Amino acid sequence: MIAAAGSGQRLGAGGPKAFVELAGRPMLEWSLDAFRAAGTIAEIVVAAPPGEDDRVLEQGVVTVEGGVHRSESVAKALALCAEEFVVVHDAARPMVTPGLIDAMVEELAAEEGAAGVIAATPVTDTIKHVGEEGQVERTIDRSGLWAVQTPQVFRAEDLRKALDDPDDLPAASDDAMLVERQGGRVVIHSTSPDNIKVTTPFDLRVAELLLRERG
Repeated sequence: MIAAAGSGQRLGAGGPKAFVELAGRPMLEWSLDAFRAAGTIAEIVVAAPPGEDDRVLEQGVVTVEGGVHRSESVAKALALCAEEFVVVHDAARPMVTPGLIDAMVEELAAEEGAAGVIAATPVTDTIKHVGEEGQVERTIDRSGLWAVQTPQVFRAEDLRKALDDPDDLPAASDDAMLVERQGGRVVIHSTSPDNIKVTTPFDLRVAELLLRERG
């Protein structure tokens, strides 16, 4: 499932982020290519920007209109999935690779007691907690901190339970957070910081450089 309903407001795109041009193509197409090439993927469902369903259908995938917020979009896409495992990915992370997708699905299949496996990279910056007036309150030990990415792979049953309460969805920063609240065990899959999320014009320039280096 690819969440592609973001507005692109912070990017200054003037339209849906998924269709912003990146290295000569709409951003969404880079993720679609990776999922099509992954051996563990049976079907692709895209949560599309409102009014853009037809444009996504042209890509030959299943589509559903995205929700008001990200988790609502994921819930709507999940309703169309019948597989035991589901992979959730943000179209704003165009650097995803087929190898990463397959490795994470295989890891979850091997982790019988886990509800999910999520891509993440260790935090390398010093992290400080800052109060309302901009004053540093404390420095946080980064030794156990990870910056979480997508893809995130879940057992479909566990993700459905986590998305069952609509009141919890608006505040969720990722789907793993909701699964964790239900008591599900979520495992980290260490990956490259190159798997960046495109949020700002600077991110877009970096992603384009990285994609062109891949050829």
